[in-house]
Amino acid sequence: MEARASIKHARISPRKVQIVLDLIRNQPTDKAMAILRFTPKAACEYLEKLLKSAISNAENNHHMDINNLYVAECLVGPGPTLKRIRPRAHGRAFQILKRTSHITLVLKEKE
Repeated sequence: MEARASIKHARISPRKVQIVLDLIRNQPTDKAMAILRFTPKAACEYLEKLLKSAISNAENNHHMDINNLYVAECLVGPGPTLKRIRPRAHGRAFQILKRTSHITLVLKEKE
């Protein structure tokens, strides 16, 4: 039995999210929440909200015991990239890529 939660089109680069996901992978949910709360990274805001959602899904939809949950899988992939233009010298234009992420979190119960 597993509980999932996902965010689509999060306005943060997948590279920045991956750093924080590596910290919480295979951790119990209470420890993962503490890590997210005290890590000074921009991705923690998105992931804390996502973890709360996954815990709620486990409790309400799958009737799992929230004290025995751990982060089994956490994935991030690139979403669509927003392309913007930055004016430069001599009439040139440089492209700015504003990247987005699709983040998925899977919780399972300990045996």
